[in-house]
Amino acid sequence: MAGDAQDTALRLRAVCEELSERFFERDDVVRTLVVTLLAGQHSLVLGPPGTAKSELARELTGRIDGAAYWEILLSKFTAPTRMFGPIDVAALARGEYRQVYDGRATTAHVAFIDEIFKCSTAALNETLGYLNERIYHPENGGAPIRCPLIGAITASNELPDGEDSAAIYDRLLVRIEVGYLEDPSNFAALVRSAVGRPAGPPPRTTLELGALQRAVTESVPAVGVPDAIVDAVVTLRAALRRKELVASDRRWRQAVGLLQASAYLDGRTEVADTDLSVLAHVLWDSPAQRPVVEREVLNLVNPDAREALDLADVIEELEAQLDAMAGQSREALSEWVIKNAHHKLAMAGKRLERLREEAAAAGRSTATVDRVTGRQRAVRARVLTEALGVDASMVPTRL
Repeated sequence: MAGDAQDTALRLRAVCEELSERFFERDDVVRTLVVTLLAGQHSLVLGPPGTAKSELARELTGRIDGAAYWEILLSKFTAPTRMFGPIDVAALARGEYRQVYDGRATTAHVAFIDEIFKCSTAALNETLGYLNERIYHPENGGAPIRCPLIGAITASNELPDGEDSAAIYDRLLVRIEVGYLEDPSNFAALVRSAVGRPAGPPPRTTLELGALQRAVTESVPAVGVPDAIVDAVVTLRAALRRKELVASDRRWRQAVGLLQASAYLDGRTEVADTDLSVLAHVLWDSPAQRPVVEREVLNLVNPDAREALDLADVIEELEAQLDAMAGQSREALSEWVIKNAHHKLAMAGKRLERLREEAAAAGRSTATVDRVTGRQRAVRARVLTEALGVDASMVPTRL
């Protein structure tokens, strides 16, 4: 990898680290958004309000010096001109029909489109053309305008419910689910950050727009894809088809660029098995399918994460048992904790710690292990509070 390309990748890794420090439990989200931009693709962040979707998009784009950023909150009544360029009223008074494009989607390098599936029928075709081909057709006709868009980050609180919005959904290659913070210690840190004064300005690595554009158009496509990776992708496709999960040929082809971008971000000149983990964000249509896709992907690339998902099943079962015991006496709940929950949660916590150590030592992603660890700590806090009446914040991490 040439010196300039190495520097760009190094800076992007630093950006990922800094944003992960700022946004709790968003390590995998941050990395995936950066990989998606490097591949020149679009992403969907799916989750409830108040999960820092727009703040993260702004902060990420703010690290790209010289990049024009545009964002909008869509509604069913959003006119195409509000997105792509309003009518120049002064020119109209002179009898000229002209649009003003500055500060709109037509001039943006990175776009954040909130509530993407509320795109109006009037704006649908132009939005599809913008995402697919990076073009906009002016209101008064004429040649299409080429837009400098590298990638769009979109967000929604819900999945599409009609054919029009489904067409947009299909064009968003990467789909990332986010939720509220799980780990009680991260939630406590979030609360403290709202009342405490920062010790000083946080580190802020940036990179030039031109460097990012060269990475997208030159460096990432130059990353090699070994035959072993092609075989793994073929194997994954067959495994998902057996579970009646079928992605389009176009989606599989575009996903190769994500694998190359993941390898580039890590400073490698060839795609490796670990890069396949990004496909867990590509090959599902509904959130119910995501765990199935994730397990099949991890069967190929990450034994630590695969075991962590098995532990997640144990943790979810314990939480379901706790829910089912609502209203029972404190004595019955305490007995359940002693005989069942205590040992299983403690063993899960210890094993997750060990899995994280093994993954980090081997250079594998710890995102799944970290996510399951957050669930383990959240369920542990519920057990302590609801079953034992103990303040979870006053007890060490392990039961």
